[in-house]
Amino acid sequence: MQFRDDFLWGGATAANQFEGGFREGGKGLSTADVISNGTRKEPRKISLNMDPSLYYPSHQASDFYHHYKEDIALMGEMGFKVYRMSIAWTRIFPQGDEETPNEEGLLFYDHVFDELKRYGIEPMVTLSHYEMPLELTKKYNGWADRRVIDFFMKYCRVVFERYRDKVKYWLTFNEINSAMFAAGGYMGLGILNDQEKEQISLHDQKDIPDVRFQGLHHALLASAKAVKLGHEINPDFRIGCMLAMLVYYPYSCNPQDMIKSQQEWQKFNYYCGDVQVRGAYPSFSKRIWKEWGVQIRMEEGDEQILKEGTVDFISLSYYMSNCVSSDLTKECTEGNIVGGVKNPYLKTTDWGWQIDPDGLRYTLNEIYGRYNCPIIIVENGLGAYDQVEEDGTIHDPYRIEYLRDHIEAIGQALEDGVDVFGYTPWGCIDLVSSGTGEMKKRYGFVYVDADDYGNGSFARSRKDSFYWYKKVIASNGRDLD
Repeated sequence: MQFRDDFLWGGATAANQFEGGFREGGKGLSTADVISNGTRKEPRKISLNMDPSLYYPSHQASDFYHHYKEDIALMGEMGFKVYRMSIAWTRIFPQGDEETPNEEGLLFYDHVFDELKRYGIEPMVTLSHYEMPLELTKKYNGWADRRVIDFFMKYCRVVFERYRDKVKYWLTFNEINSAMFAAGGYMGLGILNDQEKEQISLHDQKDIPDVRFQGLHHALLASAKAVKLGHEINPDFRIGCMLAMLVYYPYSCNPQDMIKSQQEWQKFNYYCGDVQVRGAYPSFSKRIWKEWGVQIRMEEGDEQILKEGTVDFISLSYYMSNCVSSDLTKECTEGNIVGGVKNPYLKTTDWGWQIDPDGLRYTLNEIYGRYNCPIIIVENGLGAYDQVEEDGTIHDPYRIEYLRDHIEAIGQALEDGVDVFGYTPWGCIDLVSSGTGEMKKRYGFVYVDADDYGNGSFARSRKDSFYWYKKVIASNGRDLD
């Protein structure tokens, strides 16, 4: 395998799962701050007024807010070239609709970026990663209201101008295509159609497809406008989209399975990908709108905005593949995010996600073949239980095996001719799971001493995978043993 000399090795986190300090430095409440923890069996709950009997993991998370110097030093020790992170919108505009930004919040990220620079680490910053000011949900129902575009653009202008000489790589929205699912309406778009309820299961909130698709249209417009604005402020900015790769295999060669697989790819991957990379809704979008019973309301000039705001590169998350079948009697898998038919050829993680490194090679070829646009994998990793031994060591060969197999798959894609320029495994330092709100579902090379309820010293410890990944980076992917 031959990785390019300037390949960007690193790691990835998100503010709402990692940062903590939710009421410090003038930060306002975000949509993520009112989601409780849960388990694989018990869904997380949304409660706008925060039930004191529930635990809200974003409030402390991994406490990067107070540990950022230590954490960045650990990244530097591993040899990171890039750190994919996010800015908490509510640190900059606590309510979302203020006239002036919060200077204390801006200063915090100044410190973070300066610390990264000390170690030669390039930040890659996500502008909106599954959180937005809670007040924008309460007042406008999040992205369902077109006026939120203007609030987002004010936020973008402030951070683009403030960090124009500190940040080169930007991502607009994390996994924007998650809004194709009902649950993505709140996580990705801040849309909550039953705000009068005291508590709402994250997976059972009321879904109004017409509202959700309209909100996604507004977010896609905001993404395009942010790309154009960023390039105007600094032509050297490289601004990308971020897609959750939902990989679908036909379960059999039954033509109906083939069609079903193709349509799932179109719906969940290409619908948003085409808008952000090609600058227009795809031809099959009309079929999707008809299936959902929705009608997108576009204003004059919307098509031009999308056309002028195409991204410079594609970033993506990849964790698993999925099988689909037209035969409803086939055994389903309960673990995968989108369910589907169980693939008998694959192993599963502790949380039931099917492990498929070959699927990453397949995905990279599919995406690059469609878009001919540079790609970086900004999320990939294994959520697992980790055991701290009596001597403090943490042996995680399962994580090393998972990452080794996926890095080999990237190398194979490079040999296929795919332009992959970076890799940032998810949760490089342990963080809270967005799906379940658990800390025990660990991804990191670094262990954080905290449990699912924020108990612990929050001390950092290197796992075996820390030393392995350090060696991988130092050898530019040649030494994976």
